Amino acid sequence: MKVLVLGASGATGKETVMQLLKKGIATRVLIRESSKLPDEISNNPLTEIRKGNVHELTDSDLKTLIHNCDTIISCLGHNLTLKGLFGQPHYLVYDTVRNICETIQKNENETVKLILMNTTGYTNKLLSEKRSIIEKVINGLLMICLPPHRDNMKAADYLVNKIGRGDVNIEWVSVRPDSLIDSNSVSAYEIHESTIRSPILNAGKTSRINVGHFMAELATDEVLWKKWVYQTPVIYNKEGGKI
Repeated sequence: MKVLVLGASGATGKETVMQLLKKGIATRVLIRESSKLPDEISNNPLTEIRKGNVHELTDSDLKTLIHNCDTIISCLGHNLTLKGLFGQPHYLVYDTVRNICETIQKNENETVKLILMNTTGYTNKLLSEKRSIIEKVINGLLMICLPPHRDNMKAADYLVNKIGRGDVNIEWVSVRPDSLIDSNSVSAYEIHESTIRSPILNAGKTSRINVGHFMAELATDEVLWKKWVYQTPVIYNKEGGKI
């Protein structure tokens, strides 16, 4: 099998690639020309590096990029700079997810697994998830003031409501970590169908390496995939788990 990782030079993207390589999985990555990867990734014979900006790819470029990939993992996000937060492209994640899905549909490929790294800030209305009035107000302000938050919401909504469960060529999972932290090793973590704490008023913590581990498991463990396909699982570090 071969997995394509987008956003592979980002903090969570690198952890995800490392987890795939540890499993012996051939991994194709797309990074910007100016981006660098750790030697453990760039020098690994299982790594195939492609360079370019994902939002500038033509339809033909995108078709070539995803060719022969069984699974596509998006770890895309916006840089935490003024340009990254408020500059173009405002809908990097949403546009990429939509373009990938449309490319798969046009070419009638065999079924492709799509894993999106999202956020607990997303509310899955199909699960009857509810937020308090204060949370709704804060979320509304974030939607208005922070384009990256709006981008993540649109991307998850696209999978949940547009692709849904009926597409014969696309299976998907949208992974929702809580507040991301760094860690040097995988620790105990727990997966829930919905949030079990307020992402705004009582946020938990999720280490990036745990997110990468879970997404690599989803890509390679068919039983785990069948358990979470078409869902938006939430991942938290397990309290008391060693980090």
